Amino acid sequence: MSKAAAQPPAPWMRDALRRGFNYLNSGKFHEASEECRKVLTARPDLAEGHFLVGLVALEMKNSVTAIHAFGSVTKLDPTHGAAWAQLARIFVRAGQPARADGALRKAIENEDGNPVVQDLIGLVFSQLGDQQEALAWYTKAASQVPSNVMFRVNRANCNMFLGNLDDTEEELRDVLDMQPGNPNAHWILAGLEKANDREHVEEMQKLIATGNYQGSSLAFMSYGLGKELEDLEDWGAAYEAFAAGAEARRGTLDYDERAEIEMYEALERVYTRDWLDDGREGCIDPSPIFVIGQPRTGTTLVERIITAHSQVHSAGELRQFGNSVRRLVDYRGSSRFSAELMDQAAAVDTAKLGEAYIQTTQKLRDDSPRFVDKLPSNYLYLPLILKALPKAKIIHLRRNPMDACFSSFKQLFADAYPHSYDQREMARHHARYYKLMSAWRERFGERFFEVMYEDVASNLEPNARALIEYLELPWEDACLDFHKQKAAVTTASTVQVRKPAHTKSIGRWKRYEDSLKPMREELEAHGIPVGDW
Repeated sequence: MSKAAAQPPAPWMRDALRRGFNYLNSGKFHEASEECRKVLTARPDLAEGHFLVGLVALEMKNSVTAIHAFGSVTKLDPTHGAAWAQLARIFVRAGQPARADGALRKAIENEDGNPVVQDLIGLVFSQLGDQQEALAWYTKAASQVPSNVMFRVNRANCNMFLGNLDDTEEELRDVLDMQPGNPNAHWILAGLEKANDREHVEEMQKLIATGNYQGSSLAFMSYGLGKELEDLEDWGAAYEAFAAGAEARRGTLDYDERAEIEMYEALERVYTRDWLDDGREGCIDPSPIFVIGQPRTGTTLVERIITAHSQVHSAGELRQFGNSVRRLVDYRGSSRFSAELMDQAAAVDTAKLGEAYIQTTQKLRDDSPRFVDKLPSNYLYLPLILKALPKAKIIHLRRNPMDACFSSFKQLFADAYPHSYDQREMARHHARYYKLMSAWRERFGERFFEVMYEDVASNLEPNARALIEYLELPWEDACLDFHKQKAAVTTASTVQVRKPAHTKSIGRWKRYEDSLKPMREELEAHGIPVGDW
């Protein structure tokens, strides 16, 4: 830190920063930015001024400015744990894991007991898929300030992923005692168990009717309401709630459909059979099992069947393969997936890629000889997986397109699938996925195993046996009692998969058929079959 930067700011600067933070908390971003400008014009070496710029930029979804601002903070004050933690979060979300790793290490090294920073470190670990480590950091923050509802909700959410459902409910009840209208708490609580009466429904309806919920908070409340109305088979009201939630959530997201189209075009153009057979070798470790497909298509169900086997560990939805790709190509793109990334990845050293994946997943595995990575979007990397890990097993889940699309549409995701909040966008995305998987099937079909969700749910044992046979494992009856497992489930299906297989979700879209006409029209316009599967 320079001598000038070590000098305390003048009183008027402290007042300006205080006003800036107050403006930020009030959603007055232009006014907050103006206070920053005044301070930094006079003292460009003032770390807290740059930190406030970064926070304002995050709220305005300007990640480039946020990175620059927090980077300036860490240059002026390398011990600023909060700035390092903010950088780690930005890099994780942007799909830049090499930079995230370094920033997270610095955040931990310079963490000085600030509960806000501890909570943020927990969030980064959660996004990296390490829920146990996330829980430890969330607990540090919540233990210091038990009255902070954000810390408590984050810990509750993490406990839900880890299967600690009683702890989750107890924490959420405490939160709602402190803040009865907390939208995130209501949403998580709605998902913990099936609604049997309208008590919570009416409570959420009254809260929404106040008009005090907008954007993400309205999305949380609406999706929670829709879930419970669906439990009660009030189909019309459930759809209205889902649609309201989807509209609110869509308004908070930037979705570049043109960029997604270009990425899919790059995938089909680059990853041919000739590319796969070009002589480059991979890592021959046989331990990984990938379960891929669209979200909400039964990937978690199949993963739980497989990981009930004594020789298979559930590692959850890991971002390690894609992150390994990004590290090796030193990807600096602004979005997690892009045509640029897929073009660069084609030239990667595939042996190093496989080895990097095995190394970075090591701490997320136990001593079992096999482990499952069930990140659905790994279907994008299927050719790279085949080349980098030729001994790995890959299972692709298929589901009726209307059920698949609607199931995503009525699910509020944390930080993924921005296409899923508009019927036509969801359908067009599914069409791209469907056609890409057709290309992968034609080029590499003998190298992966496909199973229908409808078949597994309606006729469990023969399909479970086929899965275990494909994995070249001896049969174990425990695979039929998958719902008795205690391992973490870091997906939207965290509660459902702790129950036996059922067929209640098959054809569920037909309950909403009139409301889903735009989705069906879009699928059919792209040649995707939507009839009975």
